[in-house]
Amino acid sequence: MNDAPGPDKTAASASEPETVEDGVIAPALIAQFVGAIGDGNKFFLQRTIKELYPADAADLLEHLTPEAFRKAIHLLGKDLPAEAVAELSDSARLEALHELTDTAIVAMTGHLDSDDASFLLNDLEEDRRARILSRVSATDRAAIESSLSFDDESAGRLMQRDFVAAPVFWTVGQAIDHMRTVAADDLPDTFFEIYIVDPAFRLQGSVPVSTLLRAARETPLKEIMKDIPVLVRPEMDQEEVAYLFRQYNLASAPVVDEAGRLTGMITIDDVVDVIQEEAEEDILALSGVSEAGVNQSVFSAVRARIPWLAVNLATAFIAATVVSLFSSVLNEFVALAFLMPVVAGLSGNAGSQALAVAVRAIAERDLEGPLVARAIRREALTALLNGLIIAWSAALVVMIWFQNPMISLIIGLSMTFTFTWAGLIGILAPLTLKRFGADPAVASSVFVLTSIDMMSFFVFLGLATLLLL
Repeated sequence: MNDAPGPDKTAASASEPETVEDGVIAPALIAQFVGAIGDGNKFFLQRTIKELYPADAADLLEHLTPEAFRKAIHLLGKDLPAEAVAELSDSARLEALHELTDTAIVAMTGHLDSDDASFLLNDLEEDRRARILSRVSATDRAAIESSLSFDDESAGRLMQRDFVAAPVFWTVGQAIDHMRTVAADDLPDTFFEIYIVDPAFRLQGSVPVSTLLRAARETPLKEIMKDIPVLVRPEMDQEEVAYLFRQYNLASAPVVDEAGRLTGMITIDDVVDVIQEEAEEDILALSGVSEAGVNQSVFSAVRARIPWLAVNLATAFIAATVVSLFSSVLNEFVALAFLMPVVAGLSGNAGSQALAVAVRAIAERDLEGPLVARAIRREALTALLNGLIIAWSAALVVMIWFQNPMISLIIGLSMTFTFTWAGLIGILAPLTLKRFGADPAVASSVFVLTSIDMMSFFVFLGLATLLLL
């Protein structure tokens, strides 16, 4: 399976205005596109989509209202480029596949690499997927079914089955002649290396295309072959694959089975998508949100966000219970009620800073071995110094405001302690969750912010009780 040819930019007239600039769709093009949808002008829609790069075509479609989007997909049908569908957001892609006929989707699979084809078909209901697979070629069907047999977010889902392999005893000339004579459909659309295999198809090494082109035809491939720094297994998590690409500056990586036989390859374009997806997941998870598409429905947004808000409601009442234990001192000194949000709010911000740094470091594999203890010491000392600076600045403001040295002392001591606690819990919580196999980005924020609120109220009001009553 191979990607379809790129967009035909020569079809656009030189007098036409720029439709895409710096990756942003021009409002005029969106308006023209919407007008063509209303008029049922299939020719304009087909020409416009064809002239855009797949990612830009997907962006244009996602700028439409839900009704216009569905009508555009219906009008385009089998003329909608498969690559543009693959570039759509999750919710938009599901909607597009729902509108497309089986015939259109069957045609799309022939224009995509096996990894992208399985990516599309994975979104379909099982019976519809089986119906479509029964209509594709036997070769394509085997590749797609093999990909779908692996878990989501695994290397097996990312890898494509099309690659270039050569026997270890071939020369440069034989490899080049082979690539020139085989059918285009038997070669991947883009590749960076030729993999060298033994007679049992076990991976021996690789030859970069740049090295191949510089070598003389009679040069044995074995002489210019280089060792492969990492071997990817199909069951490896995609986040681990992304880390290996970054760590070793890879453009592509071979995928091998348990016997070391070459089964596929992963290229950098798919890994870039993984890196973006994982970063988005972590950012959203830290805020307790599962998705944030611009076309997300209100009901879907509520359903995605309400669980964490419910958890926060419960933790808020826990913090309120802590405050209620000190009702006597609050009744006696109303100023304390003014100052509680200052202690909790600033400490919470300090904890969020430490948490963000820790989650990023865990994702980047920077918190391993002796680096853990060093990071904990750094965060504790950073939080302590920040606490001393901010706490006693606040104490000075409180002294000027309330003219009460004891309250000023209480806020200075309590903020120093809670800042230190915030720094420690901000790094210890994600490390502990990681140790027990949980995702630090998903579960840390609730634990961190709740513990900081409770500790802030307890220490601040506890000191007030001891020193003022």
